[in-house]
Amino acid sequence: MAKKTKVAKPAYNRIKDVLEEKGKTQTWLAEQLDMDFKTVTRYIHNTRQPTFETFFQIAKILKVNPKELLNS
Repeated sequence: MAKKTKVAKPAYNRIKDVLEEKGKTQTWLAEQLDMDFKTVTRYIHNTRQPTFETFFQIAKILKVNPKELLNS
C-alpha cells in the first residue's frame, strides 16, 4: 500500500509573521477583533482565510499596510 504524503498548503498571509514582528500574540489579536481564538488561529496557520473586511481590520489593528500581510 502506498504511503500518503501531506502536501503543504501555501501560506497566503503573513499574519503570524507580522504578529511576531510587533510582539503581539494570537490571543491579543482575537481580543482586538472580538473573535474566537480558534478562528484567529486558523487565519494565522492559513487553514482559513479572513474576509476582506476582517483582513483590512487586522491590518488596521496591527498598524500596517494590508500588503504587508500578504505573501508575494
